[in-house]
Amino acid sequence: MNTYGWTRRALIAAATASFAMTGMAKADGHQMMESIHFLIPGGAGGGWDGTARGTGEALMNSGLVGNATYENLSGGGGGVAIASLIENAASSEGTLMVNSTPIVIRALTGEISQSFRDLTLVAGTVGDYAALVVLADSPIKSMDDALAIYRKDPDALTIGGGSVPGGMDHLVAAIIMQGAGEDPTAFNYVGYDAGGEAMAGLLSGEIKALSTGFSEAIALAEQGEIRILGVTAPERVPAYDTAPSFVEQGIDAQFVNWRGFFAAPGLPEEKLTAYQDTLAAMMETPEWEVIRARMGLVNIFRPGDDFAAFLEAQEKQLGDLMRELGFM
Repeated sequence: MNTYGWTRRALIAAATASFAMTGMAKADGHQMMESIHFLIPGGAGGGWDGTARGTGEALMNSGLVGNATYENLSGGGGGVAIASLIENAASSEGTLMVNSTPIVIRALTGEISQSFRDLTLVAGTVGDYAALVVLADSPIKSMDDALAIYRKDPDALTIGGGSVPGGMDHLVAAIIMQGAGEDPTAFNYVGYDAGGEAMAGLLSGEIKALSTGFSEAIALAEQGEIRILGVTAPERVPAYDTAPSFVEQGIDAQFVNWRGFFAAPGLPEEKLTAYQDTLAAMMETPEWEVIRARMGLVNIFRPGDDFAAFLEAQEKQLGDLMRELGFM
């Protein structure tokens, strides 16, 4: 094989592709694939990394896949990995790339030059709803209390998040305020570099409320550190059903930070179907349930066209809001 000019990632993908789609069997608990190579657009320990490695673990533990390999290729807000997958499409049929809502946001802002339309959409698999939280001993006991404070003095309800202005935590807070009938551009948002710093801001009193992922909020609520004012789910989530949804409070605020998988453009239809069937089978296994519960995520399996329709709807929702906020 002539490997002149190939990247390290392309060589790994080519080696994986040579046997990834062999050893196919029926979806009855027996092996469906020998191997899958997971491309992760960020560093170790992040949400993308955990989703890819958790999925690979479940696939192997359930016997659906013989071996899973992983490669972290960070940079450019995920754009480096996306560009590499596109550039090396011919040798990447054995590769699945994990991604999530930022692929939509960063394409809208131009931070990355590609979008989900440049890839083969395999399936959305899991999601993390968002939440608005306050400290456990805060005088704000409910979303009604928070809105009453805001309507009396907008500067008295500072909301923070672990993303820059215009990032996901800011957009979620804007969706919540807009759903409550307020101007989504008027509230005071403080952006932090990461969720840990944002939580420190809440603890110090620098912010009064925090926009964060529901799975992170559950852990803090169970430790008695915070109170969850609302969740951006259509109804209460069984994982922590004491937290009310915004919908039940009369606030039209629904949002889910999905995570899912993409393949290289031009992937043959039979290989796309094989990936989708394998992931669908995995999500019915007890091995997956253990890992899903550990990550605190919810199943939102959407293959192919359903995934595309969901992404297009989210793109419109976020695009309209970002234009209203002045970020586009």
